[in-house]
Amino acid sequence: MNEILKMIAITFIPTLELRASIPYGIFGTDSHWLMVFIVCVIANFIIGIMIFIFLDWIIKIMCFFKPVETLWNRYIERTQKRISEGVEKYGEWAVAVFIGIPLPGSGVYTGALASFLIGLSFKKFIVANIIGVLIAGILVTIICLTGSGLANIFIKQV
Repeated sequence: MNEILKMIAITFIPTLELRASIPYGIFGTDSHWLMVFIVCVIANFIIGIMIFIFLDWIIKIMCFFKPVETLWNRYIERTQKRISEGVEKYGEWAVAVFIGIPLPGSGVYTGALASFLIGLSFKKFIVANIIGVLIAGILVTIICLTGSGLANIFIKQV
């Protein structure tokens, strides 16, 4: 149980997410890779939803102050104007791919923020979040499993 909580805690760290918790679970624990995948994907999915929901609340609190609200509204208008064509064309699929690419700066934290900024509905974000987290989880798991198998070919076990 302690190993599962550690994997969840690592998944909740913004810059790490399941890109770090899956390798930790596979290489740093005695857990089966499928259990690691399921735990990390569910935790990553949940944190995405929490962020998307609480962003609205945080923004409302910040916008209580008129100067912040003015700056925020200008920022939103500019952002939406710049990316509206891409959003209309690709919608939640673009967000899903962004969440799913296991690179620094992508993931559910930035995917939720981007979805919020472009005005993506909660339902569409859920779809993008599920697809993106599954893509990331599958890619990271495959890399870990094949990487560890390849390492056994070149490194002699003592």
